[in-house]
Amino acid sequence: MKILGIESSCDDTSVALLDCSEKGCFVLSEKTASQIEVHKKYGGVVPEIAGRLHAEKIVPLIEEVLKDQPKPDIIAVTAGPGLITGLIVGVEAARTLSYTLKLPLIAVNHLQGHVYSVELSAGQKIEYPAVALVVSGGHTEIVHIPEAGSYKVLGATKDDAAGECFDKVAKLLDLPYPGGPQISKLALAGKTDAINFPRPMIKDNNFDFSFSGLKTSALYWLRDHKLAAVNPTILGKIFSWMPSKLGISTDPITREDFCASFEQAITDVLAFKTLKAVEKIKPKTLVLAGGVSANKKLRECLQKNISENFPETKFLCPELKYCMDNGAMITVAGYYQSQKNNYTNWQDIKADPNWHLNF
Repeated sequence: MKILGIESSCDDTSVALLDCSEKGCFVLSEKTASQIEVHKKYGGVVPEIAGRLHAEKIVPLIEEVLKDQPKPDIIAVTAGPGLITGLIVGVEAARTLSYTLKLPLIAVNHLQGHVYSVELSAGQKIEYPAVALVVSGGHTEIVHIPEAGSYKVLGATKDDAAGECFDKVAKLLDLPYPGGPQISKLALAGKTDAINFPRPMIKDNNFDFSFSGLKTSALYWLRDHKLAAVNPTILGKIFSWMPSKLGISTDPITREDFCASFEQAITDVLAFKTLKAVEKIKPKTLVLAGGVSANKKLRECLQKNISENFPETKFLCPELKYCMDNGAMITVAGYYQSQKNNYTNWQDIKADPNWHLNF
């Protein structure tokens, strides 16, 4: 079964053609047009600009992906959640193809696509029941998946998503967009305990998150302190002879320390809540997906804890290139919906920027 997947929910226009069967889904052709360089100058995604760029790229990408390829049997498209300016472009393109090519159409939830991104790696298959942590710039949710195609959100962020928090704090540090990877890169050379950032809602008896307070804490710390511009080990040697009563720190906090401490705070909250859900559900699989799933510290933390404390649960995360938004993951999700004949008429499909993953 050949399925064409279309993704345009944020700032990536992505199209993929996959061959799907019981043996798995295999990529025949895929293309993605990123808008990062355009939005970088604004420090974040501008919806109006994103919509126009999607409209420019969507048809050429579809033509390129389908060139010299067999005609698809099904079209799958992200119908939500996301930016309405981008979703409309993808949905209208899929609607037109469905009508003109007489092909069945599947509306896919963007978060559902992220969950199935792990199956784009050879040999990785979700076993049910499963728990998924979907964490990105727009979403942070823990989802219980009792069986393929059935989802129950256990907890979600009350305000900022984790990826959004990363990006906003990176902006405070004058780091380029997207800021999450920049913070993680600097954190590799920093100390995770240099600053005692709060762990919001970590003690609450639920699976919800809140990151706006952590963002504010970072803002106030930067307002009240200065980051060292000199390697702390060198500065420490220079001032090591001075008495502490002079108030001169022998271990000043660097930008690397700030990033490492901030990243550790987010990782601790995400891991604690997710492992709490694993303990309750006792799933066969834990899935980590979404843009922030590319974070090395978060991957290693969950992998280590699952291996040591929940050996009967397997841990799956996508290849780095499939952590970001992509058409291939939408195609895989579309395949599973096709197995339940969950199609949408081309006349009825609508873009829903607030489509919740509870069905």
